[in-house]
Amino acid sequence: MSRRVVVVTAGLTVPSSTRLLADQLAEAASAQVTARGEALEVQFVELREVAGELAQFMVTGGIPTPRLTELREQVAAADGLIAVTPVFNSSYSGLFKMFFDALDKDSLTGTPVLVAATAGTARHSLVLDHAMRPLFAYLRAVVVPTGVFAATEDFGSHGLSERIARAASELAALVVGRDGYGVGGFGPDLAARPRRTSGAQVEAEVTPFGDLLRGHSGSD
Repeated sequence: MSRRVVVVTAGLTVPSSTRLLADQLAEAASAQVTARGEALEVQFVELREVAGELAQFMVTGGIPTPRLTELREQVAAADGLIAVTPVFNSSYSGLFKMFFDALDKDSLTGTPVLVAATAGTARHSLVLDHAMRPLFAYLRAVVVPTGVFAATEDFGSHGLSERIARAASELAALVVGRDGYGVGGFGPDLAARPRRTSGAQVEAEVTPFGDLLRGHSGSD
């Protein structure tokens, strides 16, 4: 069976450390899903490429362009999400927030999400728990226990590689386990998640998530 994970990255430059971290997370998630006996399709959403369309969406009363409609449906139909943002003033970027403001309110209900962020200094590491987790909790997504923060000096370090591997394993367990009991130690708690495209509900699936909601911090 093939699964699909969408990677949303809000890096502003080419190349960017945000995209570099997103690539590493996607590669690790693919390896973890493959190790569980399934294939993974990874799709990237580069928000800088639709920055103007997001601004237009905001000032026209929520009328999406065809490209933005396609991206909204792509995210809504995904089996899992990796969301990566640069940090500005101790929070996610405005571009990152605009994109998730542009989604339908039920698009991410029950979707497994891995949150990650980059910054020039480790002082911003609390962004995972104090900004990103509340955002996705409000959207009723299921955020994996391990968040991944990377300051400039973290790239290439063993600690960052370990966090990436652990977070990817947690995401893969949820993505693969959505049709039945959780794997990888997450336990048997289940919750229904309707699989949908943007604004349209189609088939019902299940997501194990109970153990994820009990007492685990995001970043290390």
